[in-house]
Amino acid sequence: MKQALELSRNERMWVRLFATATVVQRARELELAKVGITPIQAGVLMILKTATRPVTPTQLARTLYREPHSMSALLQRMEKQGLIERTKDLEQRNLVRISITRKGEQTFKRQWAAKVTTSITSCLSDEEMEVLGTSLEKLRARAVEIIREMQPTPYD
Repeated sequence: MKQALELSRNERMWVRLFATATVVQRARELELAKVGITPIQAGVLMILKTATRPVTPTQLARTLYREPHSMSALLQRMEKQGLIERTKDLEQRNLVRISITRKGEQTFKRQWAAKVTTSITSCLSDEEMEVLGTSLEKLRARAVEIIREMQPTPYD
C-alpha cells in the first residue's frame, strides 16, 4: 500500500499559492484572448503605457523576468501585430527603443477595461487586500534575492 506524502507547512502553502496563481492566470488568459493578446503582451503594453522614459528590450526583459532572446521573439510578434514599434535610438545607434502604437494603445484600453482580476479580488476586504499585498511583496522580494543568488543577470 502506498504511503501518502506528508507536506510541510511551507510546501502546503506553496501548493496553495501555485494553484491559486494558476487558476487566476487562466482566467486572465481567457479574458485577454477576447482582446487578442496574452498576459505577457499585456504586461509589455502596461510597461510602455506607464513608462516615463524610453524603454529598451533589455529593460523589458529584466522587468518581466524573461530571457533576452524570449523578449526579442515576443517583441517581434507584437510588432507584426501592430501593437508596438521598434526604433533605433538617434543618439546611441546600437540601442533600440520600444514604443506603443495607436493599435497598441487601443488594445491596452480594451484589456484595461476587462475586469476578471477585479472580480476575483472583490471577495477580499480592504484589510485582507492589504495583508495579501504585503505578503506577496515579501514573497516577491525573497524570490528576487534567490534569483540573484542563482543567476548572474541582475533583475530590478
